[in-house]
Amino acid sequence: MLHNIPAILPPEALLYLAQMGHGDMIVIADSNFPAQTMGKRVIRCEGSNATEILEAVVTLLPLDTFVQDRAVTMQVVGEPDTIPPAVAEFQAIIDAKADNPAPIESIERFAFYDRAREAFAVIQTGEPRPYGNIILTKGIIV
Repeated sequence: MLHNIPAILPPEALLYLAQMGHGDMIVIADSNFPAQTMGKRVIRCEGSNATEILEAVVTLLPLDTFVQDRAVTMQVVGEPDTIPPAVAEFQAIIDAKADNPAPIESIERFAFYDRAREAFAVIQTGEPRPYGNIILTKGIIV
């Protein structure tokens, strides 16, 4: 038995987070995200939303300080300057909980998909809100 590990994360998520190396990416995806198509490894967490999973993940995963875009979301199609409610909550979580907080970068939808295909793993959540997707890049523990 371990303590101080968020109970919301299944064992498979803990394994993949531990196996990730510096510069590896993980996607936390909403319920509409094509996780099985995009992901090399997919962890199913439909009983949780993306903000709950993000909060749990950033308590364990150091964010990369060598890249500016250590947290990336998908731009709203046709409205790239719009900040969806889920993304506003993502930023608040990163600001409060991450070891290396940074402004979230947003990229065009298909650029996000291209990056997601390169990710180490995808955590598919039950997040019902559109644009409830974020990619985190793992850093190092100093």
